[in-house]
Amino acid sequence: MNTKDTFKSTMDFGLFVLNTYVGDLSDADLLRRPGPGCNHLAWQLGHLISAEVGLLNDICPGKGAHLPEGFADKHSKEATGDDNPKHFCTRERYVALFEKVRTATKKALDEFPDKDFDAPSPERLQKFFPTMGAVFTLIAGHPMMHAGQFVVVRRMLGKPVLI
Repeated sequence: MNTKDTFKSTMDFGLFVLNTYVGDLSDADLLRRPGPGCNHLAWQLGHLISAEVGLLNDICPGKGAHLPEGFADKHSKEATGDDNPKHFCTRERYVALFEKVRTATKKALDEFPDKDFDAPSPERLQKFFPTMGAVFTLIAGHPMMHAGQFVVVRRMLGKPVLI
């Protein structure tokens, strides 16, 4: 297994976990918050999607998937208190968008020169993700950073343990 295969495997696993956790949730379930001060699942899905596009464009300009007009704004930090269901997507739409975004990410990864994984990341990311490879690591692992919140909502809803 090479570096790119490792990134892809991690990406696949994270998306598998996320899709498993949302697979039996209703659109209304996605508006549940795991606790006070936490973002609801719809916002988190949109955040994951928007963040991946933004991060990919940071390291591979123009390679990120195009999102619907206003999508990123509806899932921005400024929108974390929004509970209006009309401002969010259906579960099926989030899943389809994430697949589209992940396909673009993997394509960009395939085209990324191996020698550039050690190159410095964009300045705004360097504090926590100093290299281009570190940014790909963030992209790959980001869904798992949120997975626990999906589990909490699943427990609140009485959903079965899936993984």
